[in-house]
Amino acid sequence: MTTPPRVLAERLRARAGQTIRRAAGLVEDPPARCDDPAIAYTPVDGVARVVHGDLGSMLVGGVASLFVQMLHPLAMAGVADHSRYQEDPLGRLLQTAHFISATTYGSRASAEAALERVRFVHGFVHGTADDGRPYDARDPHLLAFVHCAEVSMFLAAYRRLGRYPITDADADRYVAEVATAARDLGVPDPPTTAAGLSARLASFRPELRLSDAAREARDFLERGVSLGPVARLAYRVIVRAALALLEGPERRVLGAARPSWRDAAALAVARMFAAAVRAVLPPAAPQVVESPPSTAST
Repeated sequence: MTTPPRVLAERLRARAGQTIRRAAGLVEDPPARCDDPAIAYTPVDGVARVVHGDLGSMLVGGVASLFVQMLHPLAMAGVADHSRYQEDPLGRLLQTAHFISATTYGSRASAEAALERVRFVHGFVHGTADDGRPYDARDPHLLAFVHCAEVSMFLAAYRRLGRYPITDADADRYVAEVATAARDLGVPDPPTTAAGLSARLASFRPELRLSDAAREARDFLERGVSLGPVARLAYRVIVRAALALLEGPERRVLGAARPSWRDAAALAVARMFAAAVRAVLPPAAPQVVESPPSTAST
Protein backbone atom coordinates (compact mmCIF):
# COMPACT_ATOMS: atom_id res chain seq x y z
CA MET A 1 0.00 0.00 0.00
CA THR A 2 1.41 3.39 -1.01
CA THR A 3 1.98 5.90 1.78
CA PRO A 4 -0.02 9.10 1.16
CA PRO A 5 2.20 12.11 0.35
CA ARG A 6 0.86 14.02 3.33
CA VAL A 7 1.78 11.25 5.76
CA LEU A 8 5.19 10.87 4.14
CA ALA A 9 5.83 14.61 4.44
CA GLU A 10 4.91 14.52 8.14
CA ARG A 11 7.30 11.62 8.72
CA LEU A 12 10.12 13.41 6.94
CA ARG A 13 9.46 16.58 8.92
CA ALA A 14 9.47 14.63 12.19
CA ARG A 15 12.76 12.94 11.27
CA ALA A 16 14.30 16.26 10.29
CA GLY A 17 13.09 17.77 13.55
CA GLN A 18 14.76 15.00 15.54
CA THR A 19 18.00 15.56 13.62
CA ILE A 20 17.95 19.30 14.35
CA ARG A 21 17.24 18.74 18.04
CA ARG A 22 20.03 16.16 18.36
CA ALA A 23 22.50 18.46 16.59
CA ALA A 24 21.58 21.23 19.04
CA GLY A 25 22.10 18.91 22.00
CA LEU A 26 18.36 18.68 22.78
CA VAL A 27 18.34 14.91 23.17
CA GLU A 28 15.79 14.78 25.99
CA ASP A 29 12.15 15.74 26.09
CA PRO A 30 11.56 19.27 27.40
CA PRO A 31 9.93 19.76 30.81
CA ALA A 32 6.14 19.62 30.95
CA ARG A 33 4.43 22.73 29.59
CA CYS A 34 1.97 24.59 31.81
CA ASP A 35 -0.79 26.53 30.05
CA ASP A 36 -2.83 27.32 33.15
CA PRO A 37 -2.52 31.06 33.85
CA ALA A 38 -3.26 30.46 37.53
CA ILE A 39 -0.14 28.36 38.17
CA ALA A 40 2.22 29.23 35.29
CA TYR A 41 5.54 30.82 36.28
CA THR A 42 5.49 33.35 33.43
CA PRO A 43 2.44 34.68 31.57
CA VAL A 44 1.07 32.07 29.18
CA ASP A 45 0.24 34.86 26.72
CA GLY A 46 3.55 36.60 27.26
CA VAL A 47 6.31 37.65 24.89
CA ALA A 48 8.84 35.33 26.55
CA ARG A 49 7.01 32.29 25.19
CA VAL A 50 7.13 33.75 21.68
CA VAL A 51 10.83 34.61 21.83
CA HIS A 52 11.99 31.44 23.55
CA GLY A 53 9.84 29.23 21.34
CA ASP A 54 11.73 30.19 18.19
CA LEU A 55 14.55 27.62 18.15
CA GLY A 56 16.48 29.08 15.21
CA SER A 57 16.83 32.56 16.66
CA MET A 58 17.44 31.14 20.16
CA LEU A 59 20.41 29.15 18.87
CA VAL A 60 21.93 32.30 17.37
CA GLY A 61 21.14 34.39 20.43
CA GLY A 62 22.48 31.70 22.73
CA VAL A 63 25.85 31.57 20.97
CA ALA A 64 26.00 35.38 20.93
CA SER A 65 25.37 35.47 24.68
CA LEU A 66 28.23 33.02 25.25
CA PHE A 67 30.58 35.31 23.33
CA VAL A 68 29.56 38.21 25.58
CA GLN A 69 29.63 36.23 28.84
CA MET A 70 33.16 34.93 28.27
CA LEU A 71 34.46 38.52 28.25
CA HIS A 72 33.94 38.99 31.99
CA PRO A 73 37.09 37.48 33.56
CA LEU A 74 35.33 36.42 36.76
CA ALA A 75 32.39 34.79 34.98
CA MET A 76 34.80 33.10 32.56
CA ALA A 77 36.99 31.83 35.41
CA GLY A 78 33.98 30.08 36.91
CA VAL A 79 33.23 28.37 33.61
CA ALA A 80 36.85 27.41 32.97
CA ASP A 81 37.41 26.02 36.47
CA HIS A 82 34.09 24.26 37.07
CA SER A 83 32.63 23.41 33.66
CA ARG A 84 33.36 20.57 31.25
CA TYR A 85 32.25 22.63 28.28
CA GLN A 86 34.96 21.32 25.96
CA GLU A 87 34.35 17.67 26.87
CA ASP A 88 30.56 17.95 26.90
CA PRO A 89 29.44 21.19 25.21
CA LEU A 90 26.04 19.83 24.20
CA GLY A 91 25.38 18.64 27.75
CA ARG A 92 25.89 22.17 29.06
CA LEU A 93 23.61 23.50 26.33
CA LEU A 94 20.95 20.98 27.30
CA GLN A 95 21.07 22.09 30.95
CA THR A 96 20.66 25.72 29.92
CA ALA A 97 17.82 24.85 27.54
CA HIS A 98 15.95 22.95 30.26
CA PHE A 99 16.34 25.86 32.68
CA ILE A 100 14.98 28.34 30.14
CA SER A 101 12.14 25.96 29.25
CA ALA A 102 11.17 25.39 32.89
CA THR A 103 11.17 29.10 33.71
CA THR A 104 9.33 30.03 30.51
CA TYR A 105 6.75 27.28 30.01
CA GLY A 106 6.62 25.55 33.38
CA SER A 107 4.46 25.87 36.44
CA ARG A 108 5.69 27.81 39.44
CA ALA A 109 6.59 24.49 41.10
CA SER A 110 8.67 23.20 38.16
CA ALA A 111 10.34 26.58 37.72
CA GLU A 112 11.27 26.72 41.39
CA ALA A 113 12.75 23.22 41.13
CA ALA A 114 14.90 24.36 38.19
CA LEU A 115 15.94 27.51 40.06
CA GLU A 116 16.88 25.50 43.13
CA ARG A 117 19.06 23.17 41.04
CA VAL A 118 20.96 26.16 39.65
CA ARG A 119 21.31 27.73 43.09
CA PHE A 120 22.66 24.42 44.42
CA VAL A 121 25.25 24.11 41.64
CA HIS A 122 26.28 27.75 42.03
CA GLY A 123 27.15 27.01 45.65
CA PHE A 124 30.13 24.96 44.44
CA VAL A 125 31.35 27.46 41.84
CA HIS A 126 33.91 29.72 43.49
CA GLY A 127 37.64 30.26 43.31
CA THR A 128 40.30 32.69 42.18
CA ALA A 129 40.58 34.21 38.69
CA ASP A 130 43.86 34.62 36.79
CA ASP A 131 44.23 38.17 38.08
CA GLY A 132 44.04 37.06 41.71
CA ARG A 133 40.48 38.23 42.35
CA PRO A 134 38.03 35.84 44.00
CA TYR A 135 34.85 34.88 42.17
CA ASP A 136 31.61 33.28 43.31
CA ALA A 137 28.76 32.24 41.02
CA ARG A 138 26.30 33.45 43.66
CA ASP A 139 27.64 37.01 43.41
CA PRO A 140 24.61 39.17 42.46
CA HIS A 141 26.86 41.34 40.28
CA LEU A 142 27.99 38.38 38.16
CA LEU A 143 24.48 36.94 38.07
CA ALA A 144 23.22 40.26 36.74
CA PHE A 145 25.90 40.30 34.04
CA VAL A 146 25.10 36.78 32.84
CA HIS A 147 21.37 37.53 32.87
CA CYS A 148 21.76 40.77 30.90
CA ALA A 149 24.06 39.12 28.35
CA GLU A 150 21.59 36.29 27.75
CA VAL A 151 18.43 38.36 27.59
CA SER A 152 19.90 41.09 25.38
CA MET A 153 21.18 38.55 22.84
CA PHE A 154 17.97 36.51 22.83
CA LEU A 155 16.00 39.69 22.20
CA ALA A 156 18.42 40.95 19.54
CA ALA A 157 18.36 37.60 17.74
CA TYR A 158 14.57 37.40 17.73
CA ARG A 159 14.17 40.96 16.49
CA ARG A 160 16.47 40.16 13.56
CA LEU A 161 15.47 36.55 12.85
CA GLY A 162 12.12 35.82 14.54
CA ARG A 163 8.76 35.17 12.97
CA TYR A 164 6.72 37.99 14.48
CA PRO A 165 7.58 41.70 14.67
CA ILE A 166 8.61 42.83 18.15
CA THR A 167 7.57 46.37 19.04
CA ASP A 168 9.34 48.45 21.66
CA ALA A 169 6.45 47.74 24.03
CA ASP A 170 6.81 44.00 23.35
CA ALA A 171 10.54 44.24 24.07
CA ASP A 172 9.86 45.96 27.40
CA ARG A 173 7.30 43.30 28.28
CA TYR A 174 9.78 40.52 27.44
CA VAL A 175 12.52 42.02 29.62
CA ALA A 176 10.05 42.43 32.50
CA GLU A 177 8.81 38.84 32.17
CA VAL A 178 12.26 37.24 32.28
CA ALA A 179 13.29 39.49 35.18
CA THR A 180 11.26 37.23 37.47
CA ALA A 181 13.65 34.29 37.07
CA ALA A 182 16.67 36.55 37.46
CA ARG A 183 15.26 38.00 40.68
CA ASP A 184 14.48 34.54 42.05
CA LEU A 185 17.99 33.38 41.14
CA GLY A 186 19.62 36.15 43.14
CA VAL A 187 19.70 39.32 41.03
CA PRO A 188 18.25 41.99 43.34
CA ASP A 189 17.25 44.56 40.73
CA PRO A 190 17.16 43.09 37.21
CA PRO A 191 16.24 45.51 34.43
CA THR A 192 12.58 45.54 33.43
CA THR A 193 12.76 47.56 30.19
CA ALA A 194 14.77 47.17 27.01
CA ALA A 195 16.44 50.55 27.58
CA GLY A 196 17.31 49.56 31.13
CA LEU A 197 18.72 46.27 29.85
CA SER A 198 20.98 48.02 27.33
CA ALA A 199 22.17 50.51 29.93
CA ARG A 200 22.91 47.79 32.49
CA LEU A 201 24.87 45.70 30.00
CA ALA A 202 26.84 48.77 28.91
CA SER A 203 27.74 49.47 32.55
CA PHE A 204 29.74 46.23 32.63
CA ARG A 205 31.98 47.18 29.70
CA PRO A 206 34.83 48.63 31.82
CA GLU A 207 35.13 45.20 33.47
CA LEU A 208 35.46 43.20 30.25
CA ARG A 209 38.69 41.80 28.83
CA LEU A 210 39.83 38.81 26.80
CA SER A 211 41.54 36.57 29.34
CA ASP A 212 43.51 33.49 28.31
CA ALA A 213 40.55 31.34 29.32
CA ALA A 214 38.20 33.53 27.27
CA ARG A 215 40.50 33.33 24.25
CA GLU A 216 40.46 29.54 24.50
CA ALA A 217 36.66 29.51 24.87
CA ARG A 218 36.26 31.90 21.92
CA ASP A 219 38.37 29.70 19.66
CA PHE A 220 36.53 26.57 20.81
CA LEU A 221 33.14 28.14 20.22
CA GLU A 222 34.13 29.38 16.75
CA ARG A 223 35.59 25.99 15.86
CA GLY A 224 32.63 24.02 17.18
CA VAL A 225 32.22 20.36 17.96
CA SER A 226 32.69 17.50 15.52
CA LEU A 227 29.56 17.34 13.37
CA GLY A 228 28.51 16.10 9.96
CA PRO A 229 28.98 18.37 6.94
CA VAL A 230 25.42 19.72 6.90
CA ALA A 231 25.39 20.36 10.65
CA ARG A 232 28.80 22.03 10.46
CA LEU A 233 27.53 24.35 7.73
CA ALA A 234 24.52 25.28 9.88
CA TYR A 235 26.84 25.83 12.83
CA ARG A 236 29.00 28.22 10.81
CA VAL A 237 25.88 30.20 9.92
CA ILE A 238 24.91 30.38 13.61
CA VAL A 239 28.37 31.54 14.70
CA ARG A 240 28.69 34.20 12.00
CA ALA A 241 25.19 35.52 12.74
CA ALA A 242 25.93 35.50 16.48
CA LEU A 243 29.04 37.62 15.99
CA ALA A 244 27.02 39.99 13.78
CA LEU A 245 24.67 40.66 16.72
CA LEU A 246 27.43 41.90 19.02
CA GLU A 247 27.85 45.60 19.70
CA GLY A 248 31.11 47.29 18.71
CA PRO A 249 32.68 47.41 22.21
CA GLU A 250 32.13 43.68 22.79
CA ARG A 251 33.43 42.85 19.31
CA ARG A 252 36.61 44.81 19.94
CA VAL A 253 37.32 43.09 23.25
CA LEU A 254 36.55 39.71 21.70
CA GLY A 255 38.98 40.40 18.86
CA ALA A 256 36.29 39.87 16.22
CA ALA A 257 36.41 41.49 12.80
CA ARG A 258 34.93 44.94 12.43
CA PRO A 259 31.31 45.12 11.18
CA SER A 260 31.07 44.76 7.41
CA TRP A 261 28.79 43.59 4.62
CA ARG A 262 29.53 40.05 5.81
CA ASP A 263 27.40 40.72 8.88
CA ALA A 264 24.36 41.57 6.76
CA ALA A 265 25.01 38.50 4.63
CA ALA A 266 25.34 36.27 7.70
CA LEU A 267 22.07 37.56 9.16
CA ALA A 268 20.30 37.10 5.81
CA VAL A 269 21.40 33.47 5.68
CA ALA A 270 20.50 33.05 9.35
CA ARG A 271 16.98 34.32 8.63
CA MET A 272 16.59 31.55 6.06
CA PHE A 273 18.01 29.06 8.56
CA ALA A 274 15.57 30.18 11.27
CA ALA A 275 12.66 29.96 8.83
CA ALA A 276 13.73 26.42 7.85
CA VAL A 277 13.89 25.39 11.52
CA ARG A 278 10.39 26.82 12.09
CA ALA A 279 9.09 24.84 9.11
CA VAL A 280 10.43 21.62 10.64
CA LEU A 281 9.86 22.46 14.32
CA PRO A 282 7.02 24.99 14.32
CA PRO A 283 6.71 26.91 17.61
CA ALA A 284 3.40 26.91 19.40
CA ALA A 285 1.09 29.75 18.42
CA PRO A 286 0.96 32.64 20.90
CA GLN A 287 -1.72 31.99 23.50
CA VAL A 288 -4.45 34.50 24.17
CA VAL A 289 -5.97 34.65 27.64
CA GLU A 290 -9.47 36.00 27.55
CA SER A 291 -10.54 38.34 30.32
CA PRO A 292 -13.45 37.06 32.40
CA PRO A 293 -16.81 38.64 31.55
CA SER A 294 -17.60 41.72 33.54
CA THR A 295 -20.14 41.31 36.33
CA ALA A 296 -20.68 45.04 36.78
CA SER A 297 -24.23 46.19 36.39
CA THR A 298 -25.06 48.44 33.48
